[in-house]
Amino acid sequence: MKTRSHIDTGARRAPGRRAAIWRSLPLLLALLAGPLWADGVTLRNVTLKSGDVDVPLEIAVPPGAGPFPPVLYIHAKRGYEAEDRRHITELAQQGYLVVAPDWQSGRMIERWPAEHDPATENDVEAALGYLKALPETCKQPVGIVALSRGPYYAIRLAAKRGPDIAAIVSYYGHMQNPNAPEPDQLFRIAPEVMQITTPILYLIGEQDFELRRINGGRAFYALWERGVPVEYQVYPLARRAFDFRPDQTPEEKIATRHARQRADQWLQRWMKLDRPGQCGRP
Repeated sequence: MKTRSHIDTGARRAPGRRAAIWRSLPLLLALLAGPLWADGVTLRNVTLKSGDVDVPLEIAVPPGAGPFPPVLYIHAKRGYEAEDRRHITELAQQGYLVVAPDWQSGRMIERWPAEHDPATENDVEAALGYLKALPETCKQPVGIVALSRGPYYAIRLAAKRGPDIAAIVSYYGHMQNPNAPEPDQLFRIAPEVMQITTPILYLIGEQDFELRRINGGRAFYALWERGVPVEYQVYPLARRAFDFRPDQTPEEKIATRHARQRADQWLQRWMKLDRPGQCGRP
């Protein structure tokens, strides 16, 4: 598996891509400058070959020599942005080695795609393999932290690569195939929910979209009835995407701190970490 530094100026992209290019400017500057350091965390950027597509990856490495417990971070369909970079930095500060694939820009997918492109699942899976092969990585099943559409990728991976995944943290995750017809969105959950055994922590705001709350709630009951370790945390007074909103209320700021703590505890528990930043027990 080959990686290489990669900068795409977007010179040949269509005009509709200009906004995405400007959003990518911090990442481009990071690539030009090389590794970045934030509170002891090193941020690296590489591209990963997935089929005929170059997938940008951002890697957050904790301070110290390692090895470190591995976490795969899967962003929402709004695209990989500065808020995601802050999130993976926070995870690295907690002691996790994080790999975050940008599953949209490599395939030139615009922000907020309505449809799901199954080919992007291969890109996320390739990032999982890359994470497991990093020399700084503990040789153990990985944790996944995923947002919005990201948890759909997570349950698809868990159904396919269960032994490789220790735990999933789902921030307001979509527990159904985005391409499924409306009746399935309203009344059914993705079939993968009935297959996986990976422990899942589901985090969502009380005022999130009703469909997302219904969908996640059904997944909770289905997992619990099958004996899969699952917890469903609802945050009072918290809206959609409570953890990165620019207009966060005081309650949403507290909810964010609580969610980050719950996520860390969940990963430590199911990745079998006795101490932060320490490899898991066999």
